[in-house]
Amino acid sequence: MPIYRCNHCGFISEEANAAIGASMSCARCGTAATVFGTVFYVEKLVERYFAAMRELKALREVEVEIDTTSQAPAEVVPGETDALRDVDLNNTSLLATAEQHAPLQQWFASHQIEARFNYALADTSGFFDDAAQLIGERHELFGELIERVRWAYRKSHTWVNLELGGLAQKDAQAINALCRQLYGHTLFARYYYQKPEKIVRLTLQGATAVRQFFDGGWLEWYAFMVLIRQFQESNKTFSCARGVKVVFPNEDLHELDVVGLPAGQAPVCIECKSGEFRRDIEKYVRLRKRLGLDKSRFILCVADLSEEQAAGLSGMYDLSFVNLRGLAAHLQHVLA
Repeated sequence: MPIYRCNHCGFISEEANAAIGASMSCARCGTAATVFGTVFYVEKLVERYFAAMRELKALREVEVEIDTTSQAPAEVVPGETDALRDVDLNNTSLLATAEQHAPLQQWFASHQIEARFNYALADTSGFFDDAAQLIGERHELFGELIERVRWAYRKSHTWVNLELGGLAQKDAQAINALCRQLYGHTLFARYYYQKPEKIVRLTLQGATAVRQFFDGGWLEWYAFMVLIRQFQESNKTFSCARGVKVVFPNEDLHELDVVGLPAGQAPVCIECKSGEFRRDIEKYVRLRKRLGLDKSRFILCVADLSEEQAAGLSGMYDLSFVNLRGLAAHLQHVLA
C-alpha cells in the first residue's frame, strides 16, 4: 500500500487510493508530501539505517583515537583524516550542519564577506546526488534525455516519450535503465516501457525540487559529489557547501554553486553550467578577483565542453574551464 511521510511534521500515513510518485497534502499539517511505494520506502529506510550505523561507528572510532592521543601531547597537522573518512558520502546528513559549514563561514568573514548558507543543500541522504552521478558519468549518452525533460518543463508539458528503436541496443538499454532508476528515485511520476515499439513513456514529476534538478541542479549535485569525494580520498579535513549566497561590503550579492574549503588552503569554487555560459564569463572573472582566489581554484564546469574547448578557454580567460570528465582530474591536481 502506498505510504507518505511529511517532512514538515513527521506524520506517516498509508494511502490506498494515492498514486505512487504523486504529491498530496499531509493529513496533519497540510504540507505537500510525496507518496512512495511501501516496499521501496522500507528498502531506503533500511539503507539509511545501516548508513547511520556506519557513521556512528566511524565517529566512535574517532572518539577512541582522541581519548588515546590526548594523554600525550601531539602536533596537530592540518589536513589529517577526520571523522568523515569512513562515512558514505552518498547517504549522510553529517554535512548539513552549522558546525560543518563553520570553517567556510569564518573564511568569508575574515575577508569581510557575509556568507549565507542553506545547510539542507549539503544533505545527501536523499536521491538527487545518486541521480546526478548516474547522469554525469554517462552524460554523452544521457544528455539528450535531460535536455528533453528540461524543455518539456519549460513548455509546461507533463510527459515525455522516448523512441529508442533507432539507437544501438546497448545504448537503448542504458537509457531505459536510467529512466527506470530515476522513476525509482521518484524523479518521474510515472514510467512505462512499451517494449514492442521500444518507446519509454514518462510522466513528469510536479515537485519544484525535481524541476530544478532537471533545469541544471543535477550538474551542481554532480560537481558537489566529485569535490567531496576528492576531499575524502585525499584524507583532508574540509568544509563544503552548495548554493552559498555571498554579500560583499558594498552589498553586492552573488551565489556560488559549490564551495569547498580544505584545511590549510584557500577555498575551491565550482560554477556549473549545463546550458549557455558565454555571456557570464566576465562576471565570473570579476567574482574570482573579488574573492581573491587563484585561477586554478575558481572552476567553470560546463557540461558540453570538449577537452580542446576547455583547454582553449582556460588559456584565454583567468578562469579554469573543465567538462564533466576533466573535473575530478583538475581537483586532484589543485588539492595535491
